[in-house]
Amino acid sequence: MSNLPTVQSIYAAFGSGDIPAILGRLRDDVEWEYGLADSGVPWLQRRRGRADVAMFFQSLAALEFRKFEPTAMFESGNMVVALIDIELLVKATGKTISEEQETHIWTFDEAGQAMRFTHKVDSLQHYRAFVGS
Repeated sequence: MSNLPTVQSIYAAFGSGDIPAILGRLRDDVEWEYGLADSGVPWLQRRRGRADVAMFFQSLAALEFRKFEPTAMFESGNMVVALIDIELLVKATGKTISEEQETHIWTFDEAGQAMRFTHKVDSLQHYRAFVGS
């Protein structure tokens, strides 16, 4: 079973603001931002479970998305890797975050539910934009 269409539908739901559709694609005990060190940035926090992931989406209200463009997706086994070009404005500081090929890693269970997800980002850039330095 291919998980690539699931990731594509998640990004389509994100683009239309359909957060419940995204949450419905996640396991109840999903690990979000696994392996990420705490940078103090609200949208880059480790979370566990759908309720915690909903808080991730709430934290995105601090950002204005100027660009969110998936440019490539790769699948191997139960993993999908997506490369995303982004440009974000941190509303509180007026600082911009711009990344080419921000990496998203999705891991799926045998039922096709996302069980792990993480962003691989320039966390220093996110931190500086968040604090306004």
